[in-house]
Amino acid sequence: MTAIETSGLTKRYGELVAVEDLDLTVERGEIYGFLGPNGAGKSTTINLLLDFLHPTSGEVRLFGRDPREAFPELRRRIGILPEDATPYDRLTGREHVAFTKACKDADTDVDTILDRVGLDPTDADRPAGAYSTGMAQRLGLGMALVGDPDLLILDEPSSGLDPNGMREMRAILREEADDGTAVFFSSHVLAEVDSVCDRAGILDDGRLVVQDTVESLRESVFTACRVEVTVRTIPDGEFGLADVDGVENVERDESTLRVTCANPSVKASVVAHLHDRTTVTDLVSEPASIEETFEAYTADEAADGATTTTADAAMAGEEVRT
Repeated sequence: MTAIETSGLTKRYGELVAVEDLDLTVERGEIYGFLGPNGAGKSTTINLLLDFLHPTSGEVRLFGRDPREAFPELRRRIGILPEDATPYDRLTGREHVAFTKACKDADTDVDTILDRVGLDPTDADRPAGAYSTGMAQRLGLGMALVGDPDLLILDEPSSGLDPNGMREMRAILREEADDGTAVFFSSHVLAEVDSVCDRAGILDDGRLVVQDTVESLRESVFTACRVEVTVRTIPDGEFGLADVDGVENVERDESTLRVTCANPSVKASVVAHLHDRTTVTDLVSEPASIEETFEAYTADEAADGATTTTADAAMAGEEVRT
């Protein structure tokens, strides 16, 4: 079942565009990473999904329903972690989770939630105003998990977390997806998306430039690849690798050759060429990183001359969350 579906979703402020003609889908049981540079419109999109902003045109459907008409009911099925969420200073962590439980009329064990997000009993009973940024983020995630939601919408969920906290968060999101929950989160932490997401979309200047699996995104945009070959000996001339069709660059480090190929098929030619001339003792093929994929797509969009950003809208006097 589709958890999120948008069709032609657009948000304009006069002639300035925050989100333009956005079509995306998120299925139950999948983790969808929503990538984009600052000001791309990621948080604006989330606000449109949650009916905090109304679209200029286009449609949003959550579980097949319009949130403008059914949000009180849908709210019980959704867990939300806003960007830079700030807890109430005087309430304890336990009181925050208990309050969320009451608002959702949920059958949730407060202690189980607190333990799951890594807040021990001592921390849970302290005023949240004394929490570090990472602890506050853990609390926010715990509140989003109240009521066993069918959809999690998280805006920069790893903000303020240390590496251990990020690993724990990724494990929780994976557990939720395996249990059938749809997880939609925006992030600029590319390694986070690479490690946990089933699919990802890249937003740039309010436009969704691509959405696909991370692996497919890599393959579709980054054709050049590198292969690192360790051989027994390297004579002068590096076996003439530079003359192999498709080899773009060769770097030598003692008994290791790092070869940049125009496309993945060239790797086989490199290995065959070396096999005929020396003994290959090790071979490592380096896939494209999600960082390179992201840079390639956003660079293409910049070159195409996409015009108005949400930052422009804010400068023009409109109140716009980005």
